[in-house]
Amino acid sequence: MQKQKRVIAINDISSFGKCSLTVAISILGAAGLETCAVPTAVLSAHTGFKGYTFCDLTENILPSANHWQSMGLLFDGIYSGYLGSKEQVKCVEKVMDMFDVDIKLVDPVMGDDGVLYDGFDESFPAEMKKLVKRADVIVPNVTESCLLTGVPYKEEHSKEYIGLLINELQKICDASIVITGINSKEDKISTVICENGTITYIENQKQKAVYSGTGDVFASTFMAALMGGQDTVSAAKLSAEFVGECIEITREVSSERHYGINFELNTKSLLKKLNII
Repeated sequence: MQKQKRVIAINDISSFGKCSLTVAISILGAAGLETCAVPTAVLSAHTGFKGYTFCDLTENILPSANHWQSMGLLFDGIYSGYLGSKEQVKCVEKVMDMFDVDIKLVDPVMGDDGVLYDGFDESFPAEMKKLVKRADVIVPNVTESCLLTGVPYKEEHSKEYIGLLINELQKICDASIVITGINSKEDKISTVICENGTITYIENQKQKAVYSGTGDVFASTFMAALMGGQDTVSAAKLSAEFVGECIEITREVSSERHYGINFELNTKSLLKKLNII
């Protein structure tokens, strides 16, 4: 039997709202990966809800990694998502340097629709740049690509504009680049992959609803596909299709944007896409 692969997943736990580690553990585990979680914080619900509770776990990040290192544990991948402070980014940089893995994936979660998320100041993207430099693959959305590069955000995303973002991202990292959430056409949503100098566009039907957590579902599915041996383009295509399917399923039963998408109900489709069943 093939050895089970082991992945470090660094993200917050938002107990309600289907995002961050609740998504990553579910999807990576379904894909047969041993998922070793490093929670950066525990929230009662994600920050799209009012009145959420918040327990900061910054002080636990490095001790967890140090303990694993003292145990002699080996890992095949590291996947980082939402990091709530510059101090947490620095901690994850150190974790990245501690373990020799096949894939270091960074989802530089910082903003959407042209603005930083609440809680981040204008100096945060400069810190995130340092983590991006350690990655093998990055999966920013258009806003995060702009924040990393300093390119002004535009609502219309022409191929020339996306090409500019790719060129600027290549100046700050050697990673394979996967940009999500590209508004390329009125009825289409695109993902672009730049790897080894080759640019590939993937188009999917734009859904008529918007939900929280789709970026986490994409990134977690993408990581699962990469760890399963799929190439970057195939993994991105699979992930974009899966997110679209999950949105369609969710639209049938819920219009609550912040509740997230019902990816759990589409697990069988995910396992087929990953060639597990």
